[in-house]
Amino acid sequence: MAESKSLRKPVFTKVDQLRPGTIGHTLTVKVVNKKMVLQKGRADGPQVRQMRIAECLVGDETGTIIFTARNEQVDLMKEGTTITLRNAKIDMFKGSMRLAVDKWGRVEVAEPANFNVKEDNNLSLIEYELVNVVEE
Repeated sequence: MAESKSLRKPVFTKVDQLRPGTIGHTLTVKVVNKKMVLQKGRADGPQVRQMRIAECLVGDETGTIIFTARNEQVDLMKEGTTITLRNAKIDMFKGSMRLAVDKWGRVEVAEPANFNVKEDNNLSLIEYELVNVVEE
């Protein structure tokens, strides 16, 4: 194991390039707003486990999308904060796209970005329909 593996440079994606069912996105976005959706504590044995979910509208200069923040991610989501999402994926919820970062990705606060969020292009408002294609 003497050889050192160099890390690949991340390829940053813009919000308007996101498509349903895709994974492995790295984005730099600003938090537009945050809405708590679920907050409950569960007593599973010795420690009380808390579960929190917030829907945050995030975006860049190309558009916005709803990011589903879970547990510790909720604390990082403050209005106006610039966030870097690593290994993000697109989840479908009621036919619309949601951005999410699971345990294989990272959410980190970044240096303030100098772009204005394009709020009139919300990708989460576009409804998609699953169509099965039969090839002959």
